[in-house]
Amino acid sequence: MRALQVFLLAIGVVLLGGVTSLAARGRWTTRLGAGGVCLGSGLGLAVALGAVRAGGEASLQLPWNLPYGSFAMRLDPLSGFFLLPVFALAAVTALYGSSYMPAHAGRRGLGSHWFFFSVMVAGMALLVAARDGLLFLIAWEIMSLATFFLVTFDDDRASVRAAGWTYLVAGRIGIALLLPLFVLLAARTGSFDFEAWRQSVPLAGPGSGVLFGLAVLGFGIKAGFFPLHVWLPEAHPAAPSHVSAFMSGAVIKMGIYGLLRFLPLLGAPQPWWGPLLIGIGLASALVGILFAVAQHDLKRLLAYSSVENIGIVTLGMGIGWLGVQYGSATLAALGFGGALLHVLNHAAFKGLLFLAAGSVLRTVRSVDLHELGGLLKRMPQTGIVFAIGAVAICGLPPLNGFASELLIYLAAISGGVSASSGAMLATSGAVAGLALVGGLSVACFTKAFGMAFLGEPRRAGAEAASLIHEDAALAATASTAAPHDPAPAMRAALWLLACACVGLGLGAWLVAQALVPVIASVAGMRSEAVHEALAPSVGALRLTSVAAVVLLVLALLLVAFRRAVLAGRSVRAGVTWDCGYARPTARMQYTAASFAQPITSTMQGLLRTRERLAAPEGLFPRAASLDSHTPDAPRKYLFEPLFAHIAAGLARFRWLQHGNLHIYVLYIAVTLVVLLLWRV
Repeated sequence: MRALQVFLLAIGVVLLGGVTSLAARGRWTTRLGAGGVCLGSGLGLAVALGAVRAGGEASLQLPWNLPYGSFAMRLDPLSGFFLLPVFALAAVTALYGSSYMPAHAGRRGLGSHWFFFSVMVAGMALLVAARDGLLFLIAWEIMSLATFFLVTFDDDRASVRAAGWTYLVAGRIGIALLLPLFVLLAARTGSFDFEAWRQSVPLAGPGSGVLFGLAVLGFGIKAGFFPLHVWLPEAHPAAPSHVSAFMSGAVIKMGIYGLLRFLPLLGAPQPWWGPLLIGIGLASALVGILFAVAQHDLKRLLAYSSVENIGIVTLGMGIGWLGVQYGSATLAALGFGGALLHVLNHAAFKGLLFLAAGSVLRTVRSVDLHELGGLLKRMPQTGIVFAIGAVAICGLPPLNGFASELLIYLAAISGGVSASSGAMLATSGAVAGLALVGGLSVACFTKAFGMAFLGEPRRAGAEAASLIHEDAALAATASTAAPHDPAPAMRAALWLLACACVGLGLGAWLVAQALVPVIASVAGMRSEAVHEALAPSVGALRLTSVAAVVLLVLALLLVAFRRAVLAGRSVRAGVTWDCGYARPTARMQYTAASFAQPITSTMQGLLRTRERLAAPEGLFPRAASLDSHTPDAPRKYLFEPLFAHIAAGLARFRWLQHGNLHIYVLYIAVTLVVLLLWRV
């Protein structure tokens, strides 16, 4: 009870900061808005850590005047775990935004931005703690609508308005799928209380399959499952960078939370649940990273990468459900453990990468990889933290992405040698798919880092801004000086997340042990059984961490030795040997399109990339270029034709719209009569 009081206080502080920022003026608008989020998130973070560590539950139930349901809240290990990325990332992104957003002051009201940011954070916290179906849906809508207003902050741009509408329509479809799920569950027990749903007679047969399908589709839209992800690569690049970071690191995880919270309420897992989730995860991961490789807009690339990482999380969940179905503690513990750890890791490294991209956008005024290059010399701190995030997201040791993917690998290998032939086939496919995704991730982020930070500048920052940036107001307010690292508050946010990537990687074995109550809660297992099943993998993670620390110490010793040897000597810098070119230029470098061309050509059947080639001509060609554009295939070939047909069908009913008020009143009267007759 006491924990919930502090939790409600945290939500109140967050909301208070947002409300007061509406009335504030000048610098106080950002100070109150961002300060409220940081202070409230700090309180909430302490409660969340306590819920995960204690492994117990705190509950609160209050009467309310709304029909059905109640104001029921509970903090268990699963809620506490998902509150960690929500509060931690909210605080870091608010800190970043406190220095990022003032550039918009004067032409846009920052009070409304911080108000909706606070509402979004509060809505998500309420969502994770809700234990009543009606309260859950209200919190879900608060989160979704607040996010819509944040995405459309720059609503004078047509692309932003289009992205906002796509996000809004996807959200409406998602809630339209979740409503029947909740109504059907409530119809069985006569209550919206989660505990009543859990204690009811387990579902079996087609009924559980229908509810499972509704849950996967409804929550899958928010999570960004392929092919339901179409809102994600539109909304993330359109939003301000700290909002993009929070959406990718925390908001889409609410879809994962929904699945982990509600699937256990549907009874024993059916034999096809695990393989289906593995298939969805593999498809999302592979398609997501392939589309990411083909993108040239850095924020859009990161958005597709989020689809990939949600696929990896779903892959782990699918293996976990296989373990529950076959009664394999090792399979369940490693699968769910890898998925949960990747949720936390993805929040850290994707938040870092989006914030670093925002720093590039702020100073260079472009995130088009064709326009960037050589930023490491001008923005060394941004380049270093981006490299840390890139290594982490590629799953390379010793950073955090490696630890979670290692657990999922071990789970899949465990399933391949110990479970049935069906599970063996599914988990073997998971191993192969995960390896392919890992290779493509390395190619993708080599391209992202190499094109943006290495080599020579492809175009001067000011020139790039005038040519390609649609936000003329932002271009006018940004600095016209040479590209440079961002302001101290933004740098602090970047380094906090970079340290989180390193810390979660080196301390992964400790984090995995701390996840035992959470895994036990999801898998319905005893904590002792989960601890025993995880023990060998925790040992492997500990060994990796020790080896990484030893290598790091050796590297530092070598640097110290070199400095000692060179002390007092004259050291000159020379040109790197580069095949005889003493002064390399951007014309000699790979472009983003040419770097990705071998992959996009190989996967042309899926990606449908359109290339525009100006081949070199003559003995001394003066110019040549290769450009490519990869549209989102599900959006272009599935959803756009589908919605065009729906719009054409609905257009046939326009005769109902007379513009006559009396006719509309008649419609309402007829509807009321029909409803009264139906009730009789």
